[in-house]
Amino acid sequence: MNQQTSENGKGARVALISGAGRGIGAITAAELVRQGWRVSLGMRQPERPAWDVNGDVHLHAYDATDPGAEALWLEAALGAFGRIDAIVANAGIMIPKTVIEADDEDLDAMLAVNVKAPRRLAKAAWEPLAQSGRGRVIIIGSLSGKRVKSAKSGLYAMSKFAAVALSHAIRQTGFDLGIRATAICPGFVATDMALSITDRPADLMTDPADIARIIAMLLDLPNEASVAEFAINCQLEEFF
Repeated sequence: MNQQTSENGKGARVALISGAGRGIGAITAAELVRQGWRVSLGMRQPERPAWDVNGDVHLHAYDATDPGAEALWLEAALGAFGRIDAIVANAGIMIPKTVIEADDEDLDAMLAVNVKAPRRLAKAAWEPLAQSGRGRVIIIGSLSGKRVKSAKSGLYAMSKFAAVALSHAIRQTGFDLGIRATAICPGFVATDMALSITDRPADLMTDPADIARIIAMLLDLPNEASVAEFAINCQLEEFF
């Protein structure tokens, strides 16, 4: 594996990525490793990616609905690497229902995965992120966290508005500790989730590899170039 020298001179930086079994999470992991990061992948069913030919990637069983999962994952990752420099909170779910037809259980499920789990992950990683001096938190939000585009996306938007607010709250809380947080807000990305809810062809959606490159860029920016939100879209809208 390439060794990326960190700002404090102690070797390659370490990132934890949730929802890393497929889609944006999996492709981001590969991109960060390509750029010299060490990574710990949180997956429901841990499976070593084909590109990890040397077995350098750390795998951990992670269920975002389990309130104790984040602390266990952090303990295992610190045991493997001794440090944590970034978290990428990518695990998420979407239930395409209007706010009228949905039940409380639907909203609770999305808040549990899209908001509560990333908050717990940031909390569990807080001390090592601060020790890094340039800790980074990436929350994978959505343009649905910036506007409500359709009735069926309304319930999802409620959770993603909260996820974007979480990112801002983390940024405010950790800024003096060198922790920088960014909410990534894409529109349609060519992943299984997006393809299941729209007829838009995959080749007209944002490529997850482009999201991965953006995440890598944001993680590499110095503390003096903090980006609070990063919106990405595959189609023309009034503001995004």
